[in-house]
Amino acid sequence: MKKNIPLLCLLVLLAIGCNESSRQVGEEEEASAAASAAADSTALEPALQSITAADILKRTKVLASDAFEGRAPGTAGEDSTVSYLVRQFKALGLQPGNPNGTFVQKVPLVGFTAKPKATFKAGGQTIPLNFPSDYVAITKRFVPDIAVNNSEMVFVGYGIVAPEYGWDDYKGLDVKGKTIVMLINDPPIPSAAKAGELDSTMFGGKAMTYYGRWTYKYEIAAEKGAAAAIIIHETEPAGYPYEVISGSWSRENFDVKKANNNMDRVSVEAWITMAKAQQLLSAAGKDLEQLKQAAVQKDFKPVPLNATASFSIQNELREIESQNVVAKLEGADPQLKEEYVVYTAHWDHLGKDETLQGDQVYNGALDNASGTAGLVELAEAFTKMLTKPKRSILFLAVTAEEKGLLGSKYYAENPLYPLNKTVANINMDMLNAYGPTEDVVVIGYGNSTLEDVLAEAAATQNRRIVPEASPEKGSFYRSDHFEFAKQGVPALYAKSGEVARDQPADYVKKWSDGYTAQSYHKLSDEVGDDWNLEGAVEDLKLFLRVGYKVANTEKYPEWKPGTEFKAKREASLASPADSTTTVQ
Repeated sequence: MKKNIPLLCLLVLLAIGCNESSRQVGEEEEASAAASAAADSTALEPALQSITAADILKRTKVLASDAFEGRAPGTAGEDSTVSYLVRQFKALGLQPGNPNGTFVQKVPLVGFTAKPKATFKAGGQTIPLNFPSDYVAITKRFVPDIAVNNSEMVFVGYGIVAPEYGWDDYKGLDVKGKTIVMLINDPPIPSAAKAGELDSTMFGGKAMTYYGRWTYKYEIAAEKGAAAAIIIHETEPAGYPYEVISGSWSRENFDVKKANNNMDRVSVEAWITMAKAQQLLSAAGKDLEQLKQAAVQKDFKPVPLNATASFSIQNELREIESQNVVAKLEGADPQLKEEYVVYTAHWDHLGKDETLQGDQVYNGALDNASGTAGLVELAEAFTKMLTKPKRSILFLAVTAEEKGLLGSKYYAENPLYPLNKTVANINMDMLNAYGPTEDVVVIGYGNSTLEDVLAEAAATQNRRIVPEASPEKGSFYRSDHFEFAKQGVPALYAKSGEVARDQPADYVKKWSDGYTAQSYHKLSDEVGDDWNLEGAVEDLKLFLRVGYKVANTEKYPEWKPGTEFKAKREASLASPADSTTTVQ
């Protein structure tokens, strides 16, 4: 045994030396990270200090003023908005964001105003239908007239075909020429393991998947060859009242201009109120609640309604060239400046309704004059930095979000810069006007490593990131970041949280519920005397920190495992074809 003592001692000494070496390396790494953080803070301080509530309010008031006529695409309000944003970006010394030397990207749209008539017949009765209080109906086929006559009506549950879940609401039924009636959102399938909860293995559990989004339901209807597709509106779980739909679908709408005039779309896309659906089904001898219960079962089969639908739609069409506004802050690193972090906010709102008495302007102060003002505020802040970011920053104000995310869709499908060189998108839609919060809500929580960067930034404000409270409402699919995500670009959409500082526990919920009920997409969405934009200031500072960090970190942000966009991103990064852009 004594002969082994020197060897044992040697091993012990080596272990001590290795531990000491590891400790030194760890301490050096910590010191390096601390030094880097300190350097970042020093570089960012002038930028952070430049973000103020007064500036956000000033810009919001301009964009939400009556002079801008509600900022509808294709109107004088668009001209005023685009001119204002271009002036702002030029005054900040930013470069034109379009490689053609301009601050705009032309977005070809078709405006269409539907004048529908509809008749339902069931059980020998004619169901009275008033537009738009009972129903709305449009056609996205760019033709002057559409007619659907005495089309058989079929209830198809949630209207979903999802092979990965073993789910098919059509069960092989040929619906060509028929009118299909569907429920909104994903099927809320009860958990077999825990009463009162949803099955997390099906359709994301509580969280909505794209199958629950209304756009998907019309897409599958077109694929199946239906003549018309009707969605039954429910405020819960849809997350918005019927008036949001009737208010926007009853006026001019838009889509991106395509060579086939959208003739591959279902000919009629419609919504009906819950009350009207109950009346229709009752006349057809059906019970809506019983149908809803059947529709959450995997063995659900389509139910013929012994009813017919007739639609006639006159379509007023006009082609317009709307505009995204884009400015660039070129990166400081010669190797990385051809890579981009993109901030987005939509500049458009609902415009002006000249048929109304009195107030006619949908000012859209919170939605989204505030977010657009925040975009300009961030652009100004980046110009104040002592050390410019290594990668380039794009500030992209997109058109026609209210018409179906069309401006961001057009950019994502016709990028000015390669998407495989676009490292991240950070989106802003409606800033916080109710004051500082202790938390930050991530819409689509768990999707990307951008959340990790956000969490680190939030810690500097003694805040935490949390998931959204109602993922079933599908907010992730309802703002411009989604179009980037669909193309594989990691995207972050975050908002102020639900725990207000120095306020009652239910303060934020009451404020948000009140805004949704009283002002969202209504004439009353105007700048309020009670606005407190200090929370917006905190949020913009977070977004600045996240963008700056991403612009300076060698590794790209990533989608997390299991996320539906991960494969698309990996394919994009591996494909040199994605390095091309369209000359615009």
